[in-house]
Amino acid sequence: MNIGQAAKLSGVSAKMIRYYEQIGLIPQVSRSDAGYRHYSSADVHCFRYIRRARDLGFSVEQISELLVLWRDRDRASSDVKAMALSHVAGLKAKIAELQAMAQTLEHLANNCHGDDRPDCPIIADLAEPTTAAAAEQAPHRTPRFGGDTPASSRHRAAMVTDS
Repeated sequence: MNIGQAAKLSGVSAKMIRYYEQIGLIPQVSRSDAGYRHYSSADVHCFRYIRRARDLGFSVEQISELLVLWRDRDRASSDVKAMALSHVAGLKAKIAELQAMAQTLEHLANNCHGDDRPDCPIIADLAEPTTAAAAEQAPHRTPRFGGDTPASSRHRAAMVTDS
């Protein structure tokens, strides 16, 4: 079958199939005299495997490792499980990071007057240095907008995430 048919059957775009071949994730396939790629049903199955792994958030490098494990019938399932659990831990860390970001932005937006005045805690927070060195240089800030500061909102968001 040609690349368009393989793409349709697998749910992976022809562009991605070409990319996966280019980076060596999948082997180069045979071509016709006219230069068209020829794919088998096994190739389509492999593309579905890759798509499912991508849907679960695995990186291309991780998918490469998973493909090796998938093709190795002598592998230990513990190797696959360890990889999956490591990925789960990374996903949970990313979720916590995204939740903290959302909480901080909600807090800043709730404390923004949203009027014609130029004072805006969102802009003030974005303008603040966030490196550890900046925190050491300025351990205490005078609140600009009421009793709350962007730094305290980050601290509060971090505390909520830790609990």
